[in-house]
Amino acid sequence: MNLLRAVATVSSLTFLSRVLGYARDFFIARLFGAGLATDAFFVAFRIPNLLRRMFAEGAFSQAFVPILSEYRNRQAPEETRALVDVIATTLFLALVLVTAAGMLAAPLVGYLFAPGWFHARPEQFDLTVQMLRITFPYILFISLVALAAGVLNTWSRFAVPAFTPVLLNVSFIVAAAFFAGRFDPPVLALAWAVSVGGALQLALQLPFLARLGLLPRWRVDFRHAGMRRVLKLMGPALFGVSVSQLSLLINTIFASFLVAGSVSWLYYADRLMEFPAGVLGVAVGTILLPSLSRHHASGEAGEYARLLDWGLRVTLLLALPAAAALAVLAVPLVTTLFHYGQFGADDVWMTRRALVAYSVGLVGMILVKILAPGFYARQNVVTPVKIGVLTLAATQLMNLAFIVPLQHAGLALALGLGACLNAALLYRTLRRTGIYQPQPGWGAFAAKTAAAVAAMSVLLHFAMGPAGWWLEAPWQHKVPAIAGLVLAGVAGYALVLLLLGFRWRDFVRREPS
Repeated sequence: MNLLRAVATVSSLTFLSRVLGYARDFFIARLFGAGLATDAFFVAFRIPNLLRRMFAEGAFSQAFVPILSEYRNRQAPEETRALVDVIATTLFLALVLVTAAGMLAAPLVGYLFAPGWFHARPEQFDLTVQMLRITFPYILFISLVALAAGVLNTWSRFAVPAFTPVLLNVSFIVAAAFFAGRFDPPVLALAWAVSVGGALQLALQLPFLARLGLLPRWRVDFRHAGMRRVLKLMGPALFGVSVSQLSLLINTIFASFLVAGSVSWLYYADRLMEFPAGVLGVAVGTILLPSLSRHHASGEAGEYARLLDWGLRVTLLLALPAAAALAVLAVPLVTTLFHYGQFGADDVWMTRRALVAYSVGLVGMILVKILAPGFYARQNVVTPVKIGVLTLAATQLMNLAFIVPLQHAGLALALGLGACLNAALLYRTLRRTGIYQPQPGWGAFAAKTAAAVAAMSVLLHFAMGPAGWWLEAPWQHKVPAIAGLVLAGVAGYALVLLLLGFRWRDFVRREPS
């Protein structure tokens, strides 16, 4: 298996999902703007979405995939099949209970995560509770999707899980474009789109599991050794892999005390920041975890370290220019994607402030997705947990320090700096324990990459023109203009790298399927 080709496949499909995600946000921004109703929806969606990232794609995947890889390499096929069956049955039972509890306790959940609205804006709080009850079943569907994705990724079937999120965005677009007028208030259509999208994602993956002969069957065995090992790893892994998500949720709590629109401005900026984080971080992390787990199960410490080194170089090569481009092109990006209908000029500038702040920590956010599998593939959850707790505490101290002078942008800055701290501590620990040893050539690699990023940033700064043009120009002019800027940035960055001696073939790495 060509790892670079696998990363390219996952990245391209994730790119498609993110493009459709921007299309959905375009409809949301145009129809609903940034105000009380959208703030309520984003809180209602953020809570189950956060639980998805923490439990399903976060702690569960990081605990399940290494154990599954070990079973695949060391146990008989029927034992591997039994593990999948037991895990699927146990997960389903737990999810039914969690979903039911979340729907019943929606007022308490809403109060915990948006306390500023309970007394100040009771009508907004009630709308949030109503939408929470509609969106909570999403956790059931998407957690089962994560189980299916873990199995498919372990068998090197990366394309289907990478394509699956497209269906959620399609559900949003159809709901916003065709069904919003049938609900009162119209924003309720978005809440229903969440649960429908989760069901569609699960339905897509089931046939592919069946082709592998791993479609889960009902099997209750709470004493199964493999399941107990997964659960033992899962609990502590929540902090180690989900620190940024916990910080994001706490940011929502802080933002609920700020002016109306703050939650929405952070959401739109986060959506832009999630584009490179998803395309790069999720793609490389998805490929790395099963491959690292395979090397650990085979006792290949040298290959383990070289694979981590490869992942770090590929990530920095792509993440650094992405972070710089987000900061430089903040106004063109926000105006092109969102500055329509109810989304006004003030919303543009407020979203820009949050986006620039987020861009400071983008590289750290992506590196965490690469460095954390270095521990979880070895079934080590204690170290990331300790680092996660420290990072979470530091992020909240920064929230308190930044929120008064910078308002919502201070929350974004604290989150980004916290991710950088998390990545730095993970890296330091990997080095100190000898798990990772940098391969030769890092000094030259870093210098050349920095030079190319600087050249690209200067090019984009002068090429984008005045901010006023982006605020006033029609979308027919802005769309080709931003496409041209992106292409110019990519071409300029690639050209400088080429002149400095970089060759794509130097990053090709092959792994057994």
